[in-house]
Amino acid sequence: VRCPDGAEGNCFFQKHPLPSLGSAVKSVRLELKSGQENYLQIDDQQGLLALVQANALEFHTWGSRSDDPDQPDRLVFDLDPGPGITWKQVVAAARDVRARLKETGLQSFVRCTGGKGLHVVAPIQRGPGWESAKQFCEAFAQAMAAHRPTHYVATMSKAKRANRIYIDWLRNGRGATSVASWSLRAREGAPVAMPLRWEELGRLKSGDAF
Repeated sequence: VRCPDGAEGNCFFQKHPLPSLGSAVKSVRLELKSGQENYLQIDDQQGLLALVQANALEFHTWGSRSDDPDQPDRLVFDLDPGPGITWKQVVAAARDVRARLKETGLQSFVRCTGGKGLHVVAPIQRGPGWESAKQFCEAFAQAMAAHRPTHYVATMSKAKRANRIYIDWLRNGRGATSVASWSLRAREGAPVAMPLRWEELGRLKSGDAF
């Protein structure tokens, strides 16, 4: 997310490389429905700094790496609190997702988003394709919502989200992104999307604490 006039000005997503970004910003060629397109790729500090010099404030990444973009290696569950939900409830929900993932054999870590919610991120061995990953994440979120319908919802409908936490599983499709660990957010106070140990979570007061 580039913000030429700072976080208070107009910001925009940029997916494609430009010569003006410099040689440290590379590209990966992807097969899309519209044909082949080049997407931004960086893999070192020089590339990161080149994008910062171009007023990039936020970094959002795929759940795969450029050497095999069609095989994800992480799953992201975005816990988005609806109206009436407290921070303690968001923390409890993240721990609940962690426990349910552990039952399936997946270890996870938690990341505050720099906003209202939390991400629960489960690294996986590469092998399943995007469709399999997305189907698993949808079924997982739907099962949690079915088990505790007064706590969770797994659909985007805002009408159903009052006093519930939306388990957003849509970050896990091909081309979908989630904010990267350590990224700034283009918001007041420049909060950071901060990866955490689970034992640190109880000391947090909000998702934009850093």
